[in-house]
Amino acid sequence: MTKTIRSAGIVGLGTYLPAEKITNADLEKIIDTTDEWIRTRTGISERRRLAEDEAASDMGMKAAIKALENAGIKPEEIDLIIVPTATPDMIFPSTACIIQDKIGAVNAAAFDISAGCTGFIYALSVANQFVASGAYNTVLVVATEALTRFLNWEDRNTCVLFGDGAGAVVIKPVAEGEGFLSFVLGSDGSGSELLKIPAGGSRYPSTEKTVANKQHFIHMAGNEVFKFAVKILGESAIEALGKAGLSKEDVDLLVPHQANTRIIEAAAKRLGLPQEKVVINLDKYGNMSSSSIPVALEEAKNRGLLKKGDLIVLVGFGAGLTWGACVMKWQI
Repeated sequence: MTKTIRSAGIVGLGTYLPAEKITNADLEKIIDTTDEWIRTRTGISERRRLAEDEAASDMGMKAAIKALENAGIKPEEIDLIIVPTATPDMIFPSTACIIQDKIGAVNAAAFDISAGCTGFIYALSVANQFVASGAYNTVLVVATEALTRFLNWEDRNTCVLFGDGAGAVVIKPVAEGEGFLSFVLGSDGSGSELLKIPAGGSRYPSTEKTVANKQHFIHMAGNEVFKFAVKILGESAIEALGKAGLSKEDVDLLVPHQANTRIIEAAAKRLGLPQEKVVINLDKYGNMSSSSIPVALEEAKNRGLLKKGDLIVLVGFGAGLTWGACVMKWQI
């Protein structure tokens, strides 16, 4: 394990979920699908959709405020805001800068990270480096996703999967041996075509043609992504445990990216974990990309699944292709 100047960890949690629920029954009315088809293949029963006047920054702001309150931190104490998101308010400025202004974090630097559904793990790794090195004392990570804005509601292979929401954490120095113990990050750009929003960037700027061709929606090669995820989720978790000098027998709780129950079950089997040691909430929220892990983490805490001293593994995968895992000792 790489030696750092000081240990860093999560000292506050906050989430925000839009009020509107879209059930499988609702989807049955607009596309050729059934509740049974969706649940048996994904495990999802419903998902949230943000209001017409909401954007990613609005959800992120609300999650951030809750996390700060939970940590007992004032906005002006924040040194840095990192926002992992695949659905920013706009190409620029960063959604992090918009949230910085909304919450009054007048002393904070701010930037976004684009790593798909793995974004939260990537952002935690970056935040850890800033705090561990002594460069900053207080970092706010805000994962926020407005995925329903980018769904083709005629494509049953994608529109049933995704939902909106935000999760935020406050990261500060903690006692030695607590907090983050190891990280594993990875990418394979040869799989960049498997999960993407093709248009809206410099390759295919927005035109009447790109809109007509539905190139501003999520496109996914589901079977290929599934095969990748089943393999990488367990592998990266085991690698992160090894970097921390630990084994799968030491794990108290697995908090995986919430994409598909079959993928999560495969990772749990690889780690030899019983169901009660795995957090699953995608039945209620669907795939919220980078927001799924922090939302699941707070739910686990609220349900009494987390206690001080527990060894936690966070693990995710996403567009890029990217993947990441984090091992931490819970300290709050």
